[in-house]
Amino acid sequence: MTKTAIVILNWNGQPMLERFLPKLISYSSGDAEVWVADNASTDSSMSYLREHHPEVRTLQFDRNWGFAEGYNRALREIEAEYYVLLNSDVEVTPHWLDPLVSFLDKHGEVAACQPKLLSVADRGAFEYAGAAGGFLDRYGYPFCRGRIFGVVERDTGQYDSPCEVLWATGACLVIRSSDFHGCGGFDGRFFAHSEEIDLCWRLRIMGRSVWCVPESKVYHVGGGTLPKGNPMKTYLNFRNNLTMLYKNLPEDELRHVMRARRWLDVLAAFQALLLHGNWGDFRAIFRARRSFKEWLPQFEADRQRIQSLRKQGEADARSPLALLWQYYVRRRKRFSQIGIRNYFN
Repeated sequence: MTKTAIVILNWNGQPMLERFLPKLISYSSGDAEVWVADNASTDSSMSYLREHHPEVRTLQFDRNWGFAEGYNRALREIEAEYYVLLNSDVEVTPHWLDPLVSFLDKHGEVAACQPKLLSVADRGAFEYAGAAGGFLDRYGYPFCRGRIFGVVERDTGQYDSPCEVLWATGACLVIRSSDFHGCGGFDGRFFAHSEEIDLCWRLRIMGRSVWCVPESKVYHVGGGTLPKGNPMKTYLNFRNNLTMLYKNLPEDELRHVMRARRWLDVLAAFQALLLHGNWGDFRAIFRARRSFKEWLPQFEADRQRIQSLRKQGEADARSPLALLWQYYVRRRKRFSQIGIRNYFN
């Protein structure tokens, strides 16, 4: 069995493959196979791979399964000790893989890890999608070492120490195959967005841990097929975030958090409309809440199963702070300013 399989999920991503795949192949020597799983692309991605990179192993699907289910289906076909889930728009660096694999080799209690994620467009800054490791506040709002909401920090080495986190970015996620399959993989119903946070949260509930290993660094374009500001991206983010909370919150917090989120989501919708004139996001947020209510019965059994596996208290999963209060009222817009402690210990 191969030790490490690097798996890129592709959909009409030929320009990104042309730009970033050669360096990935060059910098990923050793016991690592490179795979591209294709979500029924209509461009020339697969012919490009056959002609220019026959060493890359491929899987081809008959439809676009999205990020979550696409990876589920791909990883069921790939045997390896470690999976590296890598976006096609990630530029790797020399020896990027070694610290991540070595960290998992040395720490059997760790299920998954990520590198430091920097921006291709501004190479001295963190990248929005994961920066130096992700967290959640008490109401389910994600933030990172290096990114609070839309404020992204410069990388000055302030987060260069390894750190246990709640979630690792799906742009470059290294995970034990036993943990990925053992927790049921991604929730394919999410299609895209929040699926890696949901996965990592479930792993933590089961007593496993997730880390950022910043000795490894990669550069990310970001945005993907749904750039920031796209109403569909807003819809998926809100719908999936609410669903993730319903599945994973402990019973004693579920009602309070979901009630608070109802009002906070309404506030977010009117902020998009009144402050930014964004009718698309306004409608997307209310549509997301309707969709969440409609498909909620599908997740009752999932919630019961996840709660039955709980091995850690909720203080070990989310920050007790309210991020909106820190950001908008106290004007604290950097990770180092919000006074977070390592609440996993």
